[in-house]
Amino acid sequence: MRIIAYLKTNKMNNKKQTAVEYLYEKMFIHKGNITIEEYEQAKEMEKEQIIDAHIEGQRVFDNYQHTQWTTDQAEQYYNEIYTVSINTVK
Repeated sequence: MRIIAYLKTNKMNNKKQTAVEYLYEKMFIHKGNITIEEYEQAKEMEKEQIIDAHIEGQRVFDNYQHTQWTTDQAEQYYNEIYTVSINTVK
């Protein structure tokens, strides 16, 4: 039952949950089953986390503040790396 203690501690400390932790918690609660909505929520969380990390990396590396430019670049990076295009599927 260590996972329950870990999840409760994370929530009590107001730590942001990763997409993996969110999905694991849902699977644990539902005994291995998740809904499509929970799966889609986890995917959206992961996308946001990747984009946020890219923005922070750009800000630190380039010494820029959070700007629309970095948000657009982060979105472009995500789409190039993680989005599968219909044209690329064979």
